[in-house]
Amino acid sequence: MGDFTTFHRSFSGGEVTQEFYGQIADNKFQTGLALCRNFMVMPHGPITNRAGTRFVREVKDSSKTTLLIEFTFSFEQALVIEFGHQYFRFHALGQTLLFPAASAWATTTVYGVGDLVTNGGTTYYCKTAHTAGATFAGDAANWYAQPASGVYEVPHTYTESQLRDVQYVQSGDVVTLVHSEHPVRELRRIGATEWELSSVTVGPTLAAPINLVGVATPGATPGTPFDTDYVVTALTTSGDESLRSATETVSNNLYDDGAYNTLTWDAVAGAVRYNVYKKSAGLFGFIGQTETASFKDDNIAPDTGATPPLDIDLFDSTSNYPRAVGYFDQRRVFASTITQPQNTWMTQAGTESNFNYSIPYQDKDSVQFKLASRGGDAIRHIVDMDDMILTTAAGIWRISGDASGVITPASVSARRQVAIGAGAARPVLAGNMLYAAAAGGHIREFGYSQDKNGYASGDISVRAPHLFDGEEILKMQYVLTPWPLVWAVSTSGKLIGLTYVPEQGIGAWHQHTTQGDFEDIASIVENGDAVSYLIVNRTINGVAKRYIETMTPLRSRAYADPTAQYFVDCGVTYDTVIDGDGAPVTEVSGLDWLEGETVAILADGAECPQQEVVSGTVTLPAEASVIHIGLPFTADAQTLPLALEVAGYAQGMQKNLNQVFLRVSRSSGVMAGPDFDSLVMYKQRTTEPMGSAPDLKTGIADIVLTPDWTDDGALCIRQSSPLNMTVLSFALDVALSGG
Repeated sequence: MGDFTTFHRSFSGGEVTQEFYGQIADNKFQTGLALCRNFMVMPHGPITNRAGTRFVREVKDSSKTTLLIEFTFSFEQALVIEFGHQYFRFHALGQTLLFPAASAWATTTVYGVGDLVTNGGTTYYCKTAHTAGATFAGDAANWYAQPASGVYEVPHTYTESQLRDVQYVQSGDVVTLVHSEHPVRELRRIGATEWELSSVTVGPTLAAPINLVGVATPGATPGTPFDTDYVVTALTTSGDESLRSATETVSNNLYDDGAYNTLTWDAVAGAVRYNVYKKSAGLFGFIGQTETASFKDDNIAPDTGATPPLDIDLFDSTSNYPRAVGYFDQRRVFASTITQPQNTWMTQAGTESNFNYSIPYQDKDSVQFKLASRGGDAIRHIVDMDDMILTTAAGIWRISGDASGVITPASVSARRQVAIGAGAARPVLAGNMLYAAAAGGHIREFGYSQDKNGYASGDISVRAPHLFDGEEILKMQYVLTPWPLVWAVSTSGKLIGLTYVPEQGIGAWHQHTTQGDFEDIASIVENGDAVSYLIVNRTINGVAKRYIETMTPLRSRAYADPTAQYFVDCGVTYDTVIDGDGAPVTEVSGLDWLEGETVAILADGAECPQQEVVSGTVTLPAEASVIHIGLPFTADAQTLPLALEVAGYAQGMQKNLNQVFLRVSRSSGVMAGPDFDSLVMYKQRTTEPMGSAPDLKTGIADIVLTPDWTDDGALCIRQSSPLNMTVLSFALDVALSGG
């Protein structure tokens, strides 16, 4: 039929399933890809090969599953916590926190949790506050030995098999951790190298006042005395109120002129005010507040609408430890114990662990409720949106309050919004809530719908089910800069990416692989860049290794210098100015974590032949000053079957791709072809001197393709070198056979 020229302007549809190939009228067909592996879709349409990863450290024990927890203390201070079998470690800026020099253990010193001492050449972490005795107790009861490597560790009791079931939430410098077989715990940052793990005590932070004494002062003409009962509570600056004191009874007739009762008590450490209550009609009612440890009652009428708090026993045994935790409306929220899987408990407003309540209820009191669900599905997650959202395996629930939305003990409404529940992976907030479905593993979008006038949920992986079917999502992570990305770690070992800008209708999937399996991810901001820390299970020189690695910040692509390109995995950069004396080198050593592996090398922007790491060393073919070394990976993209504006959209016609005109940005090593076995390299070098790196290409890379008649006429694009490739669009010169 002749030749046609096509134009492909965008890849914002991302990777779609083969079963979608017939949906030619769908806009995702016009912008989608049959394969987007190790390429990322940018929100404005281009694709760019994913960043490489940098080696940080091997986990403590590569034979055991290990996870990561993100911790952000401030915009300038963030780190990732290595959460392993009975230990925490800490990583920031691609480095691992080491313990500082510690004083020698002394027999008379009082030690607190987190204190470090040395004894017998070993540094120890104090596990239990105690006074030192005559003999050092070793690491059995009071002390935990720090590793000989110098890495700072904090011990815990969670085992490998329990790690993925631990839920956590951060507030300020505290991470709250919950698990059905462990008391609620707080991992608290005291200082850069001082962390403390402690169990949470349910109740107010202040002790109840003691030694309440009442003295009666009769009136000038005393009448018949009667007994009056009093109690006192203590308050913090935030209004956290203690339990009440013991009752003090004073006999006096307060109706007499000039009669009054004087109350005194011991001051409570940390208290700034005290509430005084008097009994009336069986209830203690509020009669006043004082900043001192004394009060005068001259027949003040009690307000029985404001009564002292009552305590409640919670989370005090294995069957009663919560499995979910979160925050909402200035309350810490816990949910789902083994015995009460559908129950939720919210602390008093403005408190962390105070579940006290009053009779009658006050708005600030703790809140408790149970989901009225037909099934026995347990609450899995607590999500802070405009409303509090609870997820179960059978549905997503909206928890709302009064007309202003405030939840109080007297105004709690729990309504199931959708009947498709969530899996074990924690949902992420990316404008909407994204969660992995309990059944099928697809990722769903949950948000407010104007049409429904309520919340709605939709399957955003409906066009790419092949990335999820038969697998489970283990972890999800949202990254905001430099463009919105959702990362999902799959049981397939892949890292699945979603470029997600819902207000622009953009939700593009891409998949990422490496020499090994991705097992966990945590993302923080370092030096203004979003940095993702990964745990990757690799086989190195025949031995299984779990490595912590960081994904290079995406902003690093805004370079003009070819030497800045970093596209290797589990690698390192050797810069002679930073790491040496400034003189170019021909050998790089210290690569022990890659021993026996074949690595890719980029030296001063030029690709070198791959070689095996022997004795931790590689040798360069020529001197270089900036060298990137790591495991190679290949980025592949393949377009959907070609659909042309001819009869039947050219379906059933043989197609031959004659030539492609790729519009690229700052790219090198560009290859394209009708299939991955018939790729042609773009001849890039022009006037650059031999021995130097070719300039990065921005503009049209025209490639005459290998002739090959096919049914689909798809274009394959590959980057197998440690070089950047960003493809903006392309045009194809296509020949069609008779139909």
